Amino acid sequence: MNDLITFGCRLNAYESEAVRARANEAGLDGAIIVNTCAVTAEAVRQSRQAIRKARREKPGAKIIVTGCAAQTEPETYAAMPEVDLVVGNREKLETASYRDFGIAQLERVRVNDIMSVKATAAQFVDSFEGRTRAFLQIQNGCDHRCTFCIIPYGRGNSRSVPMGEVVNEARRLAEKGFPEIVLTGVDLTAYGADLPGAPTLGQLVRKLLKLVPELARLRLSSIDSVEADEHLWRAIAEEEKLMPHFHLSVQAGDDLVLKRMKRRHLRADTIAFCAKVRSLRPDVCLGADLIAGFPTETDAMFENTLALIDEAGLNLLHVFPFSPRNGTPAARMPQIAHAAVKARAARLREKGSTKLAEMLSGEIGRTRDVLVEKPGFGRTPSFAAVEFAGAHRTGAIVPMRIGGATRERLIAAAA
Repeated sequence: MNDLITFGCRLNAYESEAVRARANEAGLDGAIIVNTCAVTAEAVRQSRQAIRKARREKPGAKIIVTGCAAQTEPETYAAMPEVDLVVGNREKLETASYRDFGIAQLERVRVNDIMSVKATAAQFVDSFEGRTRAFLQIQNGCDHRCTFCIIPYGRGNSRSVPMGEVVNEARRLAEKGFPEIVLTGVDLTAYGADLPGAPTLGQLVRKLLKLVPELARLRLSSIDSVEADEHLWRAIAEEEKLMPHFHLSVQAGDDLVLKRMKRRHLRADTIAFCAKVRSLRPDVCLGADLIAGFPTETDAMFENTLALIDEAGLNLLHVFPFSPRNGTPAARMPQIAHAAVKARAARLREKGSTKLAEMLSGEIGRTRDVLVEKPGFGRTPSFAAVEFAGAHRTGAIVPMRIGGATRERLIAAAA
């Protein structure tokens, strides 16, 4: 049995299961595989800390490092005496990368040019340890070059999994007993542009739900609002199995900051998108990624981002203090003092906590279908966390009446 340590996004979580499968196919046993994230310097620091801890706890185990940080800065991990092998994002999904592990002539660093990768195939992951929710990769990479983002250099350019393969994998996961699937990717709404006929994310969602009727719930991981097309809007409006929870790549609420980030949307676009979704699905929960302290951000610019939370009606925030990544244009821009960045991030998180509490309090008295993830805990369609009493089968979807709420979760009982 190999140990997997995963950092970062849902796509990484999905790929860790693929890595587990490939390593098992290769006959690798007893290794520690660290799947890293490169989105912030803090993520890289945490992965290095985890590697050192793993070596202390299991001094005889082989340690393999892979993921986005291994792809973008392999020398960082190769310099660590605790690391036995560094594997790139393409190579980590190949059985051969683990089959010959330990042979004397094996390259210690196996990281190739990610930009040369032109296609993405389904990984056909059949299990997700300890989860009732399955991830399904439909897209990888990104064609955009936001000035703060290192991820395209870790993931390559955008490429999509063919629609038939996505449907086949969704069917297999549903047959395995997963009641909910989350579609994942780096730039999810770019799905299909590189495929014959250029199918869209909305078309994929509708076809998947039509051809896999046994699937109870479908979620989207993160979307770019300006890439939503009419097919996606129809899916949001008409597909009840598409859960009313959408997480947006917003990053900022000030137009000049957005321009300097090289984003493709304006403040008004985010507000308009959220208003339209709410008109179609009144029970929706809207989340967003926000960056605090982007270079050149003034107090007034930050206040625009803070105000956006109310104006767009955002309830679930992922807040990132700006972290300069070597090789990105933003790293060369005038930086904000660390203390100011930290303070702005704290204010965004505080605001997010308040908005989440408001949303949860509005659920009291309602009946929601709760997916039971473990004893006493589950999620509503809007992804709100729920505590409940009583025994329910893990994986069951149970109608529950919401009787109370804390600032972070709902309190419910079976309806």
